[in-house]
Amino acid sequence: MDQGSKTPQGTVDDEVIHLEDGAIRTFHVSVPQEDLDDLRRRLAATRFPEKETVADRSQGVPLATMQELVRYWGNDYDLRRFEARLNAFPQFLTEIDGLDIHFIHATSPHEDALPLIITHGWPGSVIEMLNVIGPLSDPTAHGGNAEDAFHVVVPSMPGYAFSAKPTTTGWGPVHIANAWIALMERLGYGRYIAQGGDWGAQITDTMGAVAPPGLLGIHSNMAGTVPPDAVKSLSSNVLGAGDPPPSDLSAEEQRGYDELSFLYTKGIGYALEMGLRPQTLYGLADSPAALAAWMLDHDARSLEDIVAAFDGHPVGNLTRDEVLDNITMTWVTNTGVSSGRLYWENTLGFFDAKGVTVPAAVSVFPRELYQVPRSWAEKAYPKTHLLQRAPRREPLRRLAGAGALHGRAASRVPVASLRSRFDADKGGPDARTGTVGRDRAHRSPTA
Repeated sequence: MDQGSKTPQGTVDDEVIHLEDGAIRTFHVSVPQEDLDDLRRRLAATRFPEKETVADRSQGVPLATMQELVRYWGNDYDLRRFEARLNAFPQFLTEIDGLDIHFIHATSPHEDALPLIITHGWPGSVIEMLNVIGPLSDPTAHGGNAEDAFHVVVPSMPGYAFSAKPTTTGWGPVHIANAWIALMERLGYGRYIAQGGDWGAQITDTMGAVAPPGLLGIHSNMAGTVPPDAVKSLSSNVLGAGDPPPSDLSAEEQRGYDELSFLYTKGIGYALEMGLRPQTLYGLADSPAALAAWMLDHDARSLEDIVAAFDGHPVGNLTRDEVLDNITMTWVTNTGVSSGRLYWENTLGFFDAKGVTVPAAVSVFPRELYQVPRSWAEKAYPKTHLLQRAPRREPLRRLAGAGALHGRAASRVPVASLRSRFDADKGGPDARTGTVGRDRAHRSPTA
């Protein structure tokens, strides 16, 4: 491949694909060896604090977990593993509103595939979506049906991974949602759907509220459904002393409220810091151990699963390599602070209803932050076509914002049926692919 122009962690081909709305450049991850050598030196020089004074994780990431993580990361882990995984897929850069956006664009071999844009969360990245690109884009190769195929677009949010870091304010979820709409138009997709979890759910819901003509529908696995009276009570309880819950909650609604109340009072310390003073987190740029600990401790259930991975008992696909792929990419791109700045930029209620008007589907996994009550979902998404609860017996655990349809969960979503219902609700012909998107993606190098 022609080396083209250099970026700090990759190359951009000199071949530029010119489209009516802008240029798209192919991208290849190439981390300088000196960056990886420096990472190993810093890991070897880690200074640990004393052990926690409790026998559980109530004080944060256990010392033993961090010691094992640093040992494995610095000695046994393949620091180029994440690079090879990313370079197995077609990657691109395109400028939107003055900012380079990095994205994966994997087209399906199936003629009638439906375009799908998937958005990650924090402390996640496009890394957490890599395992689902194959099953989604080529389901027949993974035991699925051709009618469930997608052309998959997975962008990195601004300030994450290989997307550019904003140098001015204004890149919150609403701006990103509109950028994703522009991206799908630029790729030539006249009709598509969107999926998200964590921040990706906020962005996807916002797309559903904007309701551009090409958006057939959305799917969320961290749905924004909480009604205003419950939002008010939850927000007042952030420090543990505020208003009581609404008095008219059903048993299912009370359970969802209680789960969110636990999160608001015990689980969002990281979000408060990044929402108030993200620039203060200089340790994330200077110490890989500090970055890893910060990224691990983002919710109690995820931390439980990650601790298990470093204890040698991974839950499903959540191995220590999977965890370190995401952390290593964040380290080499120095995006610990820039990714967290999204919390400062946000003006939306994270779990509030966003005013979605397009058709919607919601999946609820056993270990999500809250179990979405059906009554809340049906009010927040007036055109709800599916509210699916994954069985607890299945090993469906999430890492951060992992929002795509992982493993067996994917086979349980009736894609063909949803597709026809989404299209019927939106009206118009079922024209699902754009010639520009299809033609240019078929020419994309797979590196």
